[in-house]
Amino acid sequence: MTTTPAVHLEHLSKSYGSVQAVADVSLRIEPGEVVAFLGPNGAGKTTTIDMMLGLATPDTGSARVFGAAPAEAIGAGRVSAVMQSGGLLRDLTVRETVRLTASLFPRTSPVDDVLGRAGISAIADRRVAKCSGGEQQRLRFALALLPEPDLIILDEPTTGMDVEGRRDFWKAIRQDALRGRTVLFATHYLDEADAYADRIVLLRHGRVVADGSAAEVKNLASGRTVTATAPGVDQTALLGLPGVDSVELRGERVLIHGQNSDLVARYLLTQTDAVDLEIVSKNLEDAFLALTTDAQTTSLVGSSK
Repeated sequence: MTTTPAVHLEHLSKSYGSVQAVADVSLRIEPGEVVAFLGPNGAGKTTTIDMMLGLATPDTGSARVFGAAPAEAIGAGRVSAVMQSGGLLRDLTVRETVRLTASLFPRTSPVDDVLGRAGISAIADRRVAKCSGGEQQRLRFALALLPEPDLIILDEPTTGMDVEGRRDFWKAIRQDALRGRTVLFATHYLDEADAYADRIVLLRHGRVVADGSAAEVKNLASGRTVTATAPGVDQTALLGLPGVDSVELRGERVLIHGQNSDLVARYLLTQTDAVDLEIVSKNLEDAFLALTTDAQTTSLVGSSK
């Protein structure tokens, strides 16, 4: 049986004057998925999210949320969003803000419940103006939880949070996802995407250039780096090995990137005095940089998504 996707974008495009912010983006997100939306500044992430929320009208293409127009899904309480800024009255307390917002919905979760799930019960009587940036983001998260939405969209949700705050926030998100809620988040913290997303969608110049699991996206940055302590190693000889892309010397340490790490390791161990040898695969940051530089043309777009 075919389920209705939580988000279904078909050939979505949007321009502002001569600048094309989004170019023919098609994307299907199933209920219960946790999807990271990544890309450098200007990649089109926020514009795409705005069209998902009905805050911007596409020039071409369509955006459907649970089979309905974004405004209809939002009006039914099925969608909530945590944006980077705005939307808070500074003279109200945290609890007053949540109560006021709850009054706008026909049905909501109890105020104390969402305060606890967002980790801000201890500051419930604090005025918003006195809250830190990270605490205000937690408050926005509490507001998003009120109608018990089926989809939460998060735009840079942990901006302003310290390391502990970020960890607690994502723990709360994961608990919600386990209940079947769909989560889509844009972030510039790649470690968050790597740790918490079931799937990563990477945008560049308004187009999807990668769509898959973190492991699949990492594999696009091919090759491995071999490091070793090797005083006086012959850099030219290393560069001559098949598949070696680059060799970097850092004091007595040598870093060799290439497509055949076994061959490089064998050479170092048998032809040099190298010790403390390590082989490291590419990480998500490497893949991000490889896929978003102008010289890169390789892409992975999952046809089954």
